[in-house]
Amino acid sequence: MLTYLRLADAHDPALPSEYGAMRASTADEVVEAIRTGGGTAVAVEADLLDPATPARLFDAAEAELGPVDILVNNASGWRQDTFAARDRDRNGRTLAPVSAASIDANLAVDARAAALLIAELARRHVARGAMWGRIVGMTSSGAEGFPEEASYGAAKAAQTHYTMTAAVELARYGITANVVHPPVTDTGWITDAVREFVAGDDHHTHVATPDAVAEVVAWLCSDAAALVSGNVIRLR
Repeated sequence: MLTYLRLADAHDPALPSEYGAMRASTADEVVEAIRTGGGTAVAVEADLLDPATPARLFDAAEAELGPVDILVNNASGWRQDTFAARDRDRNGRTLAPVSAASIDANLAVDARAAALLIAELARRHVARGAMWGRIVGMTSSGAEGFPEEASYGAAKAAQTHYTMTAAVELARYGITANVVHPPVTDTGWITDAVREFVAGDDHHTHVATPDAVAEVVAWLCSDAAALVSGNVIRLR
């Protein structure tokens, strides 16, 4: 089951116009690709700012597909903010001061919703006596912080801690929990300026494709990764 939310962003001239179109679209294309490949897929539009959404998503998944064994926390409430007095980041994208609104937008989705989804998986998993499960989170945060994306980095760090706690507390129920830290990934927002930044930065190796990152997530959700839990897996 796929979740998505159509977003009508104000156009940022530093981002490709196609990126805004993608963020305003449905999940129909992904659903069709899965079905064409022989899989079963449904999509639900859901706003994770609403704390009641996680339970509704699990209800929908169970009604359409059966009990949920795997959770991938990939949604993001990304809103760029900074403590510095700048209105553009190093790549020319719009930058705003840290505010209550920017904090809440990031934390509510990347941290609170991720934790509530983990809690919902755990509650239902234990209630039905299941003994196999997988949780995978996605992060971009590091111990050094996240300049120019302060609240996003903080929210991702919080999600990492929730996931590491789940790895310990849910191990007895056969659930593994890990976090994947992808490299810069081309989901439609990459520009020449970003590629130049990656090429000249010591902390980055290359720009990844979504498929390459998905391969790692899929492996973590497989039986082959049964002994892998409680890790932040940094991809290069």
